[in-house]
Amino acid sequence: MAAEPIRVVVTGAAGQIAYSLLYMVAKGDVFGPNQSLILHLLDIPPMMGVLEGVVMELDDCALPLLVRVVPTADPAVAFKDVDAAFLVGAMPRKQGMERKDLLSANVKIFKVQGEALDKYAKKDVKVLVVGNPANTNALVCSHYAPSIPKANFTAMTRLDQNRAQAQIAGRLGVGITKVKNVIIWGNHSATQVPDARNASVEVDGATKTVPEAVADDEFLKQQFLETVQKRGAAVIAARKMSSAMSAAKAASDHMRDWFAGTRDGEYVSMGVISDGSYGAPKDIVFSFPVQIQNRQWKIVQGLSVDEFARSKLDITAKELLEEKEEAMAVCAAD
Repeated sequence: MAAEPIRVVVTGAAGQIAYSLLYMVAKGDVFGPNQSLILHLLDIPPMMGVLEGVVMELDDCALPLLVRVVPTADPAVAFKDVDAAFLVGAMPRKQGMERKDLLSANVKIFKVQGEALDKYAKKDVKVLVVGNPANTNALVCSHYAPSIPKANFTAMTRLDQNRAQAQIAGRLGVGITKVKNVIIWGNHSATQVPDARNASVEVDGATKTVPEAVADDEFLKQQFLETVQKRGAAVIAARKMSSAMSAAKAASDHMRDWFAGTRDGEYVSMGVISDGSYGAPKDIVFSFPVQIQNRQWKIVQGLSVDEFARSKLDITAKELLEEKEEAMAVCAAD
């Protein structure tokens, strides 16, 4: 076991996603089987009773890597000296709520958390925003934590990538590990662009491009695209609750790859601060394919983006620019 435990904060810690995520983190799925850790659990004061139950369950799991659990409603305690942050807690979108209202409520939450990260967290903290609208929440959080590099703030599009990978594997009747390098571009919203054109798949021992293996361009442009874009809504319709187990697994995958690195020749999707690659506007949090080494991500360059994908990338970029404008107006008025 690593001598020095790392500190990891999970916000919205009494909620559904955290209930699955905390076990994955505490048993070593994310930071490795030898890395001990101290878990900081943040939630709002009315949830402290529920959080107490979560702490009891973590105790009762008898997990060898878990050194201590710190439940709190105080951001100063939650973010103190943390190495990694899963920002899961956010205001959920309610029926009849406009995006502006949702952004406004979440700007307030992520302003407080950004300021707390700036003041109390380690300067090399790795921040993953799960709470929606994740891309713009990550941008706001980074805005209020100027002493922490912008590259350390990311938004989760791994759930979309995992969904897309599963759709391709299911269509071709192969195991999930046989499908590689499916990309999610843009926003974690219904405008996201799931892209299998640069992906590969192993079928009967031979590696092919996904378009070759699927041999159905309309499927990739229509059914595949729409199924992934609307999957969250489909889960809500069936479960009467939003994705939790799959969201937790995706958060776990995202942070594990950030800490452990990606495999040679493979890349993953992360919402990161845009440098203008692939014609995306600069200074928004945009999902790109990235490779990771030594806990540093790098946008994969030179991938083909056809006319169809280009038109879709422009739509998701436009939405992100609108969100940024609305969010920054709320910040300025605060």
